[in-house]
Amino acid sequence: MLQNHLKSKKLILASGSPRRQELLKHLRVPFEIRIKPVEEIYAETLQREEITDFLAQLKASVFKADLTANCILITSDTIVWFKNKALGKPKSLKQAVDMLKRLSGSTHEVITSVCLSSTKKQITFNAKTYVTFRKLKAVEIEFYIKNYNPLDKAGAYGIQDWIGQIGIQKIHGCYFNVMGFPLNLVYSHLVKF
Repeated sequence: MLQNHLKSKKLILASGSPRRQELLKHLRVPFEIRIKPVEEIYAETLQREEITDFLAQLKASVFKADLTANCILITSDTIVWFKNKALGKPKSLKQAVDMLKRLSGSTHEVITSVCLSSTKKQITFNAKTYVTFRKLKAVEIEFYIKNYNPLDKAGAYGIQDWIGQIGIQKIHGCYFNVMGFPLNLVYSHLVKF
């Protein structure tokens, strides 16, 4: 259905995330991947979805001159919001261990914003999901850090990875949002866009 709706459009995903790329494939629409580096800096006064909205729009801004009339650009950003602080991607394995220790035995919020841009308009929407980890053992965190790549994931974990499978007790909200791409919202907004 979406493929017919977008048949005259060129869909561009501006993300190096293999999870976002894989999830977008599930919508069965052709798309291309374009990546431009962006320094992800935001004002400290921004909170929760203000951060992800801003960063998704910032990522879109570097493509503005490249878009043609038939293009729809998709940019996105995800953070973990915990104790009134944003946890992005860890910069080191030590930072990844520290993040997982903090998230252990508690509930945090995963926020993802998606920005759809064309030459004529831009919309930004977001999703929020609450994730509860059971108390993780130090040996479990170390195993995960050594055997998986926590450095490319907000909060240092992937819900679809081993640590998510054995450590997450419950989620409230969209599972795919925790993977970094709220597919149901992306679909519904692309239909309307």
